[in-house]
Amino acid sequence: MGAAMNPPNMSEAKSPPSRRKGRLQLLLILLGVIGPMILATGMYKFQFWVPEGRSYHGELIGNGQTRGDIGVQAQEDRWQLLVTAPKECSVDCQQLVYLARQVQIGLGRDAGRASHALAAAQPLNSDYDARLTREYPQLQRYPMDLTTFSKTTGDSTVPQLWIIDPHGNLVLRYEPTVKGKDLLNDLRHLLKLSNIG
Repeated sequence: MGAAMNPPNMSEAKSPPSRRKGRLQLLLILLGVIGPMILATGMYKFQFWVPEGRSYHGELIGNGQTRGDIGVQAQEDRWQLLVTAPKECSVDCQQLVYLARQVQIGLGRDAGRASHALAAAQPLNSDYDARLTREYPQLQRYPMDLTTFSKTTGDSTVPQLWIIDPHGNLVLRYEPTVKGKDLLNDLRHLLKLSNIG
């Protein structure tokens, strides 16, 4: 009689299905990790599934520009409401300076996380300068290089208000027509999302 048949090794019999199952699990894990990154990159590059609505009221900068790119050299480790005055600081500019201070006060318990400032390309008139010294003791003041400002913004006439993060990056820009409530809501939202400053 022929040799008795040996029963198949149980571990060998189970190997192919369990190996397939392991490969499938690894593939699913990789898809779970890499898939969202590929999808997000595609959405950004090809602009699909990008929501039309936005929750902010100013112009989002988001291109890596800093305070120095608008001609202002300063160090501040808090969020900043910076008013830029490329010409003399007249009615629109003065309104933005007032608004920046009011928004900072409106932050309530978070007021210490932000500051307000004015960067002017020209010296202020003596009356307004004296008023700022008297009524705006916490206002930081900086000189502004008009050539750098114009090169970056393309506009060397209109005063603007900027929200700048604690690293000095430009985040949002506002025209003189901005409403205080909209500005306050934007800054509150940024402070809520941020763990810096």
